[in-house]
Amino acid sequence: MSETDQTYQWALPSSGNLLLRFSRLISDLEFGAVTVRDIFLWKKKKESVLVLSIATTTWVLLKVYSFNCLTVVSWAAMFVVTSLFLWANMLRFFNKEPPNLYEMLEVTEEAALRAANSIRAWIEEGIRWMFWVAAEREWFVFAGTAAGLWLLSRVGRYVDLLTFLYTGVVMGMTIPVIYVRYKENLKRSEEWVKAQARRYCDMVDEKVVKNIKNKVTVTNENYKDKKVE
Repeated sequence: MSETDQTYQWALPSSGNLLLRFSRLISDLEFGAVTVRDIFLWKKKKESVLVLSIATTTWVLLKVYSFNCLTVVSWAAMFVVTSLFLWANMLRFFNKEPPNLYEMLEVTEEAALRAANSIRAWIEEGIRWMFWVAAEREWFVFAGTAAGLWLLSRVGRYVDLLTFLYTGVVMGMTIPVIYVRYKENLKRSEEWVKAQARRYCDMVDEKVVKNIKNKVTVTNENYKDKKVE
């Protein structure tokens, strides 16, 4: 092994480790005391319902009713401001001290640094992934990446970005929950499918491939006998 290959192996992680680290970066992203993993696995049901409701409402307003994005954002901001105004005045009407919203909505330095580090880690993992694909010697790594990007471009011809993102959110909040709940059953089904596929491959090898080899062998022997005669 050359020194260049050793350098590549040291600097570039394997595909499994790279994807695992990238998925952990996303799933460990925190919003206060709630992580993305908690939301997608419905461990925090209120937050999960809120995220799904916001995503569905946004998609319906922008895609079905063809509202402008700026209009929707303005309406949402007006709703929040009006709700806070009425809430604060109702508290004053009942002689109750309204909570300090500045402290509740304050973005701490620790939270800002954590978010900045997460974004930096995403960028670094993306750069590592691009260099890993470019420097990997196995052709199927490059072919698989190119095929995936080509498939994504084909999907983009029929699905707009908003629908694609909304579909990703819905699938992300349903498939992981189903997998976790029926993990053992899915594993047993996967093992059964692999066993059946292996059995059919053996049958094909026994009945087709070996017959072809036998016919080729007999043909070669007949050709040799005729040549000797």
